[in-house]
Amino acid sequence: MLLTVEGLATSFGRMRAVDGVSIAVPAGRTLGIVGESGCGKSVLSLSIMRLLAAPGSIIAGGITFDGQDLLAMPQRAMRRLRGRDIAMIFQEPMTSLNPVHTVGAQIIEALRAHDAAADPRATAIAALTRVRIPDAAAAMDKFPHQLSGGMRQRVMIAMAIACIPRLLIADEPTTALDVTVQAQILELLRDLQAETGMGLILITHDLGVIAEMADEVAVMYAGRIVESASAQDLFDDPQHPYTLGLLGSIPRLDLDRARLTAIEGTVPPPHAWPPGCRFAPRCPFAITACDAAPPPLRELSPGHQAACIRAPL
Repeated sequence: MLLTVEGLATSFGRMRAVDGVSIAVPAGRTLGIVGESGCGKSVLSLSIMRLLAAPGSIIAGGITFDGQDLLAMPQRAMRRLRGRDIAMIFQEPMTSLNPVHTVGAQIIEALRAHDAAADPRATAIAALTRVRIPDAAAAMDKFPHQLSGGMRQRVMIAMAIACIPRLLIADEPTTALDVTVQAQILELLRDLQAETGMGLILITHDLGVIAEMADEVAVMYAGRIVESASAQDLFDDPQHPYTLGLLGSIPRLDLDRARLTAIEGTVPPPHAWPPGCRFAPRCPFAITACDAAPPPLRELSPGHQAACIRAPL
């Protein structure tokens, strides 16, 4: 297994944003992590990268990458690993790219930090070409504000894959992009994975993206995984009420209905999590027993787990 996360808990002071999460990513496969804003997806990715800002800290669990314990790794060794073996694409490229440096200079800086190329400029141009930026040599001398949103996201991907990482974490890589550009970015990620055999963690709130890209899916809610299955099983036979709600909120061409199904309420903040099932206050299937204790993930069929005392639904 390329990446294994076991029982991970990440805290900001007294508040746990990630609480007992376990995932696994094989080489060459895509794990989709889906859920509403505020459910802990991005904090999970930053925890794996060990990029948490204070006061965030990992308080429990383990992270293993290719047999290496990332939580026990010294910071200097982690910096060598980060960007070279594990890379990340962040949500908003304009907040990740330095506005006063050209995109070429920023990719070259990443390559030099890892001694990843004998000719950094040629390697940077090759990375931009790989992500299908027209006239990559000319694009090297452009500043981020001179590029469109789709081109900036391609630059972020080029920077992430320049060192040919073995694991890529893509945190909402198509946010704020129009559907045409979104399709191009997803196709690009698929092609890069096929070319390099890298593992991919795709974090999104868009189940359409998950259906198109993921091999396995983990559904997150209020800091926990509430359902885990292959993408096909999740869409064919969802077993957690939250997953049912997410799927019900997707527009369907094959159904004649005036309104989409909405999940009432919002994700509770970490300081106000219910004592039992965290989805219970919003759940149409909730019974009194749901308030007693947080339900564990149970295997309902091979490879399909759900944290619901009423499953199978």
